[in-house]
Amino acid sequence: MMNHATFAAEEAVTAVAAPAQPGRHFVSLPPRRARDCRKASLGRMDLATSAVLMGGSLLDSMKASSPRHPMSPAGADNEEWIEKHPSALEWFEGVLAAAEGKQIVMFLDYDGTLSPIVQDPDRAVMTEEMRDAVRGVAQHFPTAIVSGRCRDKVFNFVKLEELYYAGSHGMDIKGPTKVSNHKAKADEVLCQPATEFLPVIQEVYEKLTAKMESIPGAMVENNKFCLSVHFRCVEEAEWDALGREVKAVLDDYPKLCLTKGRKVLEIRPSIEWNKGHALKFLLKSLGYAGRSDVFPIYIGDDRTDEDAFKVAAEHGTRHRDPCDQVSKGHQRILLSA
Repeated sequence: MMNHATFAAEEAVTAVAAPAQPGRHFVSLPPRRARDCRKASLGRMDLATSAVLMGGSLLDSMKASSPRHPMSPAGADNEEWIEKHPSALEWFEGVLAAAEGKQIVMFLDYDGTLSPIVQDPDRAVMTEEMRDAVRGVAQHFPTAIVSGRCRDKVFNFVKLEELYYAGSHGMDIKGPTKVSNHKAKADEVLCQPATEFLPVIQEVYEKLTAKMESIPGAMVENNKFCLSVHFRCVEEAEWDALGREVKAVLDDYPKLCLTKGRKVLEIRPSIEWNKGHALKFLLKSLGYAGRSDVFPIYIGDDRTDEDAFKVAAEHGTRHRDPCDQVSKGHQRILLSA
């Protein structure tokens, strides 16, 4: 049942999915820049994270988190990338061997993973083909959707009652409302560690919405326990103004923090909670915490998923053959039907 996924293996098989597109899901493509594109891009993003704290501009951080993608390289660059990011079709036996005899738990991001990245976030609809694939996985393994979106909105997109849903970057978790086939259940799961921030989140949402009216293409999304300022449809010449407006509002709210994603600024409560914590909570609720016979798989496509990748890796058992022979650290492996 483990089809349509892009896996990353370190201590366990974690995952990063290519942006989903209608009729073509999780297709692994080489980077659109020269060799070592991904390492360089992640390096820029890491630097960007601390740029504001170290006196750098928010604009620089926004650009680094939303890189352009030139045309794909050919020849040696392409071959080198493929070697570093092997297809699971070539290493399928190794992937199966790593999971053999273990309880698989599936964690899935939504935007760019189960649905395509689109200009209007409200139109990020998953296909029926993808919904059927997720439904099939959930029949065999505990399955959760972990998203930065509002939990109710993600549920309305996915429409599968047998899943666990963790919205607002894991700050709003609820168990399934429909009985599933697998033994592990945590039906009464409910976790909302940031409820005290709801009034201030609403207040900031109203202020940002008013501020963004002067910037064409900007959109503020209320995800209940966090906010998203989308600038995918904003001309790059306006990014600086957008960033300054957002920062000006947040200066009055020291208990909120600002993080960056691909053409989106995220405003969240300054609490020690992220998608990784959501994975830990769900694994514990399912009775799988600290067990070596559990094989969590996380599939996502953005920087906000990195915390979840680390947790998934921590719960895995090291496997050297064959994946570790390809390269050290995180590896991207295509698994497709």
